[in-house]
Amino acid sequence: MAQSNCDVVIVGGGLGGATLGRSLAIRGIRTLVVECEAVFKDRVRGEGMHPWGVAEARALGIDGLLRDSGAHEVRWWKRYFGPVPRDCRDLVETTSAHCGCLNFYHPSMQRTLLDAAEAAGAIVRRDTAVVGVEPGDAPAVRMRTVHGEERVSARLVVGADGRRSVVRSWAGFIVNQDPPRLVIAGVLHEGLRAPEDAVQYFQNPSCGQGALIFPIGQRRFRSYSISGVPQRRPLSGSRHIAEFVDACITTGVPCDWYAGASVAGPLASYPGADCWVGHPYRDGVALIGDAAAASDPSWGCGLSLTLRDVRVLRDCLLGTDDWQAAAHSYAQQHDRYYLALHRVEDWLTQLLYETGQMADARRARVLPHWANEPDRAPDLSGLGPDTPSDEAARCRFFAEDVDLPAGQ
Repeated sequence: MAQSNCDVVIVGGGLGGATLGRSLAIRGIRTLVVECEAVFKDRVRGEGMHPWGVAEARALGIDGLLRDSGAHEVRWWKRYFGPVPRDCRDLVETTSAHCGCLNFYHPSMQRTLLDAAEAAGAIVRRDTAVVGVEPGDAPAVRMRTVHGEERVSARLVVGADGRRSVVRSWAGFIVNQDPPRLVIAGVLHEGLRAPEDAVQYFQNPSCGQGALIFPIGQRRFRSYSISGVPQRRPLSGSRHIAEFVDACITTGVPCDWYAGASVAGPLASYPGADCWVGHPYRDGVALIGDAAAASDPSWGCGLSLTLRDVRVLRDCLLGTDDWQAAAHSYAQQHDRYYLALHRVEDWLTQLLYETGQMADARRARVLPHWANEPDRAPDLSGLGPDTPSDEAARCRFFAEDVDLPAGQ
């Protein structure tokens, strides 16, 4: 077996792995990025990045690269209750990052960032399978190549290999998972008759459904339909396209938007339940992105959360020669901001997607107060996990700090 060594081995060359590889290599850290795919294909994934994530991209120096790869900035966030417009937020004017959402086609993003990591000096192995991780004081990764098996030792191994992370399993992390509540289905449309300057978010709380349409440029739109798990079987494959469109229209999307539109990618569904580990560092192995915490994609924070992980881990590693202490510091910070995000998303799911008499009564109490005082709602787009999420914020969110319904 061939033997080699470097400072950091990153398993996974997606948004998190490629960005971390580039960030470390620029600073002279010997970095290897191992990616199993040779060619990136379209899959149903999140492709909209909130402004708080764009701020992380700026801090990591990749916002220009994302735009070069074809990312499309969207200034407006428009919300509806059913077909009725509720509000339209100017993200540039109302977020601390002073920018809109940055939406992109995933395969283009991956190619661009992995090429950038290589250009920065990282060693990139594409079309290479990782067959084992050895945790410990001197962690190592085993890879299968055309020349046989190779073992690479490192100061730190980073698992950036998604919500089904094998690095996580090999390193012995304990996985937590929420019970299933929401399911999200997505597909890529071309020629949808929707505006390209706004994210369209349709909510139909009485039937526990939502729909999101993200313009990603060149008249392409990533469309999502969200529902409570008991309400619908998973939609997947071309035979369910008409059912997917019907679900979006039932939620409130104008039916004429679909006239002449074509499907340009697969339709697939995936669960919304969060899946995470506590303290994503142990025995020389750190986890980032979905491997550390896959947040409910219904709320669109996954890409932003990944870049927060990358920035925090990078800064911790660059701040000291004691990388074990640095990685523990990253894990502690990760737990704080991820669990804050988890709390807020849980509140939103209860309010907007639960059905039944109690849920309807809750909305009848809460939503009028939101209308009169919009700052009762958390700012997921602008602040993400930094939006208030303590007990006082929860009481204010659910209008438990008032005795009478709004207007009485």
